[in-house]
Amino acid sequence: MPFRLALAAVAAILLMPAARAEAQFAICNQSFDVVNVAIGQSAGPDFETEGWWTIGTNQCANVIKDELRNRYIYVYAADVFGQPILAGTTPMCLGEARFEITGIAECWSRGHREAPFFEVDTQATERWTLFLTQRGLD
Repeated sequence: MPFRLALAAVAAILLMPAARAEAQFAICNQSFDVVNVAIGQSAGPDFETEGWWTIGTNQCANVIKDELRNRYIYVYAADVFGQPILAGTTPMCLGEARFEITGIAECWSRGHREAPFFEVDTQATERWTLFLTQRGLD
């Protein structure tokens, strides 16, 4: 009888529909500092920025849990003192506390600050992991 139960359990597992892998954009912190991360991406006719995720040393955060809509994701990371760990050349808006901002123009006049985001080419994949190191990226 235990053999039949085991066989039935194996058959049930094999007949289950395969779970669809979740698409995501993850950031892993391999630096020696806790980092605060913000992201930006195209949202229709405009861009949106969102933050903050606090990521401890040797930890990862799934900052986009839905299917990636955009090939390019923009990332800004700073240490707990506000010093950039990862910065690029694309100016986008940041908020002080948890934020979601539509538009990247005239940040200051709308009560936000501007920061240079780093462009990440995900190569149009469904999943992407970005690794932050002491040197910035790996």
